[in-house]
Amino acid sequence: MQLWMPDRVYFEPSAKETPVGKRVLSYCEEHHIPILHTTSHNQVRNLPGKDEKAKYAAAKKTLIVGTKKSMKLEVCKPSAHYQFSLMTNCPGNCEYCYLFTTQGKKPYVRVYVNMEELFKTIDKYIEKRLPHATMFEAASTGDPLAVEHITGTLRDTIEHFGTLDRGRLRVVTKFSNVDNLLDAKHNKHTRFRFSINSNHVIKNFEHNVDDLEARMKAAEKIARAEYPLGFIIAPIILHENWKKGYKELMESLHEHLRFRENSMITFELIQHRFTMNAKAVIEERFPNTNLDMDPHKRIKKWGKYGRVKYVYSKEEAFEAKEYIEELIKKHFPRGHIQYFT
Repeated sequence: MQLWMPDRVYFEPSAKETPVGKRVLSYCEEHHIPILHTTSHNQVRNLPGKDEKAKYAAAKKTLIVGTKKSMKLEVCKPSAHYQFSLMTNCPGNCEYCYLFTTQGKKPYVRVYVNMEELFKTIDKYIEKRLPHATMFEAASTGDPLAVEHITGTLRDTIEHFGTLDRGRLRVVTKFSNVDNLLDAKHNKHTRFRFSINSNHVIKNFEHNVDDLEARMKAAEKIARAEYPLGFIIAPIILHENWKKGYKELMESLHEHLRFRENSMITFELIQHRFTMNAKAVIEERFPNTNLDMDPHKRIKKWGKYGRVKYVYSKEEAFEAKEYIEELIKKHFPRGHIQYFT
């Protein structure tokens, strides 16, 4: 898939003056992308489009370059101690995306340029937990690899963590443009994870992201560059012939990573869930979706901030967990299954 290219780029005040801002500005000028200005991302209005659906599509092609105002890092369980943002939202358009619960009507792609301030904050959080190591997640609010060709901030972050004795980084992606990261000085302090799924899920519900084969080839490159490697199988959807689909997924993954089959590769398993708010947004944006979101077929699960999520029944979830874990153990004997949720 071609690299994502915004139709327009807004700069917040002083963003151009930072090293990352200058990098983004140079990219825009080189590719003749219209450059606009705004006092804040909240002030971006009048996007093209005659209705909400068209304006949503325009927002997905709009990049806002600004500074991250709050430097308070949120807890990020179960994958890390804390999370931070290199960006917010994503150029991808997956029908089930959990960001639909929170991203609002106009999901602009926003990137942050105050990297020096961010790195100082990360260092302070590490100091608080010494002598213990601290794990950070860099992809909870968006997919930084999707814009790495524009910002370069993921490489900057990987190399910063490469210098930290007690700091570790985790990042996850559905994109494959990893070549810029292969010679980064990561010092094996960044675990690079790829979000993967059955071909049925990817073909029906994941749009404007790289296909499974591209992700697996990228994972092979990352493995050969000696990054710690991991995979998130999410969301696990119990579609027709789901067992066959996930079996083929693991067989294909093994073919690409046969040379690392005895390495400690991590796996995170997340069943499909939705909120009623997300369901309403999804059905508005994808009126012909085949995503099964019948709350009567699910059970309630209370999540962060008291949100009610709908997940599979205990019996269905247990069956999926046992089956997929068995596939992982078969193909990756030393693979570490971190959690099923």
